[in-house]
Amino acid sequence: MEVFDSFREGTALNRAQFFLDVASGPFYGFNRPGAQVSDGVIWNWWRQGMMGGAKAHYEGIKAFSETDFTEDLQTIDVPTLVMHGDDDQVVPIADSAELSIKLLKNGTLKVYPGFSHGMCTVNADVINQDLLAFVQG
Repeated sequence: MEVFDSFREGTALNRAQFFLDVASGPFYGFNRPGAQVSDGVIWNWWRQGMMGGAKAHYEGIKAFSETDFTEDLQTIDVPTLVMHGDDDQVVPIADSAELSIKLLKNGTLKVYPGFSHGMCTVNADVINQDLLAFVQG
């Protein structure tokens, strides 16, 4: 919750800097030693963030950080793939994927060592292959 509180504060006080800092650091794991930083990815995330409204961002962070999806997850009975990087600095795996998979009737958990919250962008080559294999399976 501490991370999400800081996200709300960032969107309220200085959105432009918030969207630059989060993308440059924890979201894509660019703050990790040896990370291959992509300025294009950072600035694209910044651009997308700045296109949204401040109130919507603030309330969106509140909604996804405080909503309990337990009952919803328990009702899903179709095959469901839960993908999570074990170096997600935004949503720790122990607080999300490892809990969600226990609630799904027909879930598969795929953990990606060293991958960040932004793995769908910075590790698209791996993620897209696994998504396609799951859908075709």
